[in-house]
Amino acid sequence: MKKLLAFTFALALAVSMSSFAFAQASGGDKPAEKKEEKKEKKAEKKEKKAKKAKKDEMKKDDMSK
Repeated sequence: MKKLLAFTFALALAVSMSSFAFAQASGGDKPAEKKEEKKEKKAEKKEKKAKKAKKDEMKKDDMSK
């Protein structure tokens, strides 16, 4: 019974310490993640804009023929 109680206590302690460490790690990375997401969104917008411009240019070329 003592072994089971000791194991349960050790398990609870390990889980609480790991959840605390995880909470600390994820809290500090948020600003960097937001900046990275903004950069990715800007890059996606540029790609879409470039594709649209290319598509419009191709339409103009097709219409002029």
